[in-house]
Amino acid sequence: MTHHLRPLTVSRRRGLVTLAVAATLGTSLLLGGCGTRDAAPESTFVLLDGAKTTTAELKGKVMLVNFWATTCVSCVKEMPMLVDTHNKFKERGYETVAVAMSYDPPNWVLNFAQSRQLPFKVALDNTGEIAKAWGDVKLTPTTYLVDKQGNIVKRFVGEPDKAALHDLIEELLVKG
Repeated sequence: MTHHLRPLTVSRRRGLVTLAVAATLGTSLLLGGCGTRDAAPESTFVLLDGAKTTTAELKGKVMLVNFWATTCVSCVKEMPMLVDTHNKFKERGYETVAVAMSYDPPNWVLNFAQSRQLPFKVALDNTGEIAKAWGDVKLTPTTYLVDKQGNIVKRFVGEPDKAALHDLIEELLVKG
């Protein structure tokens, strides 16, 4: 199968070019470390109801942190998969935190979460500090999978493959 790519202009943000190529090929990008695992940044997530949770409080659980926006078509498309994933593993020490980007109006995020009855934690990143701490996230969806020790295991740019994601979560839940 041959893919014909039209020329792309170089952007100041190289990630946009990479994502555009991945989107053209119909793939998502799976980016991992080079054999070492980076610790997830210490973050405080302010949830829609005003409650707070931190990465430190979530240690001991396998955690998925998803950066998204209500205006991101891919983000909206992947939400049912994130809901299914959360519901499948939540009883076994798995947590999901969906972090809305700083440019996403809070009332849109609240309406989205309520209308779709999202069963997991939804946080607002009003200042952009959380996205910056997690690798200066600019592209959505960007998803991080964190092990029980608080280390980032995988970073996905674009929608993760559900079967591969579930296999990896299963593996991390079984590990001590």
